[in-house]
Amino acid sequence: MGQKIHPIGFRLGAGASWQSRWFATDKYSKFLAEDLKIRELLMKKLRPAGIGAVEIERSINKLKVIIYVSRPGILIGRGGAGLGELKKFLVKELNITEENSLEIAPMELKSADLSAYLVAQAVAEQLIKRLPAQRVMNQTIDRVMRAGAKGVRIVISGRIGGAEIARREWKAQGNMPLHTLRANIDFAVYPALTKSGFVGVKVWINKGEVEI
Repeated sequence: MGQKIHPIGFRLGAGASWQSRWFATDKYSKFLAEDLKIRELLMKKLRPAGIGAVEIERSINKLKVIIYVSRPGILIGRGGAGLGELKKFLVKELNITEENSLEIAPMELKSADLSAYLVAQAVAEQLIKRLPAQRVMNQTIDRVMRAGAKGVRIVISGRIGGAEIARREWKAQGNMPLHTLRANIDFAVYPALTKSGFVGVKVWINKGEVEI
């Protein structure tokens, strides 16, 4: 079970929280599709700001989008101009009638090297540039461990280095508990589109323990 279950989904309600927090009955499918669209738009638009995660909260006639970025200055802009432009962009894309019903809350990631999504993205970008997979994994693991992680694991699968036959390679360092609910595990999957096809990148980061 430990090798196959999603590390964050396994800990929901114990040490991890949902990325979408709302309740709906008749509008469930509409809200779900809207959440997916918001994440897709923000991940593309705010990539220079180092976006790591998007959390969405809904209440009656209110939508709150919490954006975690490693470089909040790029998102906020001079005098908050960046936030204003982003709000207008989302209002237009989502066809929101009342602009005041949308709230954007930027949050700073303390370390980009402790965000599994940003680490997986960095590994994928280096693989696209055709850098050696073993060197990329070793350098990434060293950087994550120096940032204060208790453990890290990276798995790459596909036609690595343009090989004719797809294979799976992985490297790990430190402690990576699979069944411990109190372990704070961050997990992300990111695809790297190389000239030989897609190469999948999976990253696990152990940030220590949390109280349940």
